[in-house]
Amino acid sequence: MRPHVVARKTHKWLSLFVGLQVVIWSLSGLYMTAVHLDFIHGDHLIRHPRSNTADVAQLHDPIALAAESGARGARLAWVRERPAYVLTTSAGEKVVDAVSGTPVAPPSEAEIRSIAKSTYTGNEAIASAALITDIPGEIRGREPPLWRVEFDHWNKPTLYFSPATGHLVTRRHELWRIFDFVWMMHIMDYWTRDNVNNPLIRVFTWGAVLVVLSGAWLLLYSFHRKKKAVRT
Repeated sequence: MRPHVVARKTHKWLSLFVGLQVVIWSLSGLYMTAVHLDFIHGDHLIRHPRSNTADVAQLHDPIALAAESGARGARLAWVRERPAYVLTTSAGEKVVDAVSGTPVAPPSEAEIRSIAKSTYTGNEAIASAALITDIPGEIRGREPPLWRVEFDHWNKPTLYFSPATGHLVTRRHELWRIFDFVWMMHIMDYWTRDNVNNPLIRVFTWGAVLVVLSGAWLLLYSFHRKKKAVRT
């Protein structure tokens, strides 16, 4: 088989093999550059909490409280308008009042709804609020349970809160979900969506390189034929 025929067939079959993925790379890349990343992150959906201060002299010793509870760690936080220690235990987070040292009850659904409304920047009503134990793919890696609050808006803003403290854990919306899907298609990691160096993308990337090289090979033969035609 003559070299230019080999070049043509190689270019054709490689193009068929990787062509669709190249189109996907182009379209997904267009979406990820057209929509601003801050908007995707949902920064516009939430009000950031104001800073608070507490009189250190009135606070319990966090090391002693952690030791009493068998906690692995403790951090100071502002929980429902009062200073509290969030203790990390084997059973999850436990909250105690930083002043009195007494346990703080987890927020009720009504309190979570109130926190969600004060956190959300929009005026839409709450469409649903539920304490979930099955973590959806959009917040993969988070530990259950979590409060999930969705607002009645076309973009489906969804806020996730800690069941122990009522603190905002993360937020999601439809444009973020589209971004997550096109990101999956872009990096070709259809399982965890975080491996940008997986075998599949490496195969198709090298395939795209070979398409370019085989196209350059064909181009050389094209110039060669033109020169021969001019001499004749």
